[in-house]
Amino acid sequence: MRLAALFSGGKDSTLAIQLAEAMGHHVDYLITVKAASEESYYFHYPNIWVTSLQARAMGRRQIMVSARSASRDDELRALRDAVELISDEVDGLLSGVNRSRSQHDSFQRICDELGLKFLTPLWMRDPREVLEGVVSSGITAMIVGVAAMGLGRELLGRIIDHELISLLNSLSERYDVNVLGEGGEFETLVLDSPLFKKRIKILEYEIRWSGYSGMLLVREARLAEK
Repeated sequence: MRLAALFSGGKDSTLAIQLAEAMGHHVDYLITVKAASEESYYFHYPNIWVTSLQARAMGRRQIMVSARSASRDDELRALRDAVELISDEVDGLLSGVNRSRSQHDSFQRICDELGLKFLTPLWMRDPREVLEGVVSSGITAMIVGVAAMGLGRELLGRIIDHELISLLNSLSERYDVNVLGEGGEFETLVLDSPLFKKRIKILEYEIRWSGYSGMLLVREARLAEK
């Protein structure tokens, strides 16, 4: 199938693309929704501008749209408008959703309305298995946002590796943290993957911290040779 991928710049959407293409599908478009607030229900917020560099690194066409407000209706309306633009050029929509029933069903409805297939290669897979798959598939993903008890400032900027997965598993048992961060516990930014012809190099960043949450905001980045 020809697919458009929901693309946030994070580990799950990147892994979903890799898995879909390994299945023989072709991901021609990346669709990125720029949320109006960091409290977005459906979409990632930190560093969304970096997705344009990631799209270039992958050699993919990107459609980026902005939600008019933080309401769920406006976020879904922005997504639907973006998908509708290319609905005659693709057969389906790809998502890295894992356990969020509300996200899955909302995106499915948009596909049903537009006559498209909805592909979710990570759906209902064990979160620990998915996280291990991120590392084993060659994805370099950095934590750029945390918002859960037990996740401290020291995690910002950490690359997800087997050591960090062990830590997240421990925190999951102690604080009931979703090890994939799908509940908003943490956000990631992919710096490199087998899909990338070049890697993302961060030149300047700022850390913002308040209470029990914080973000690593990339201020300047560029593509670099691998």
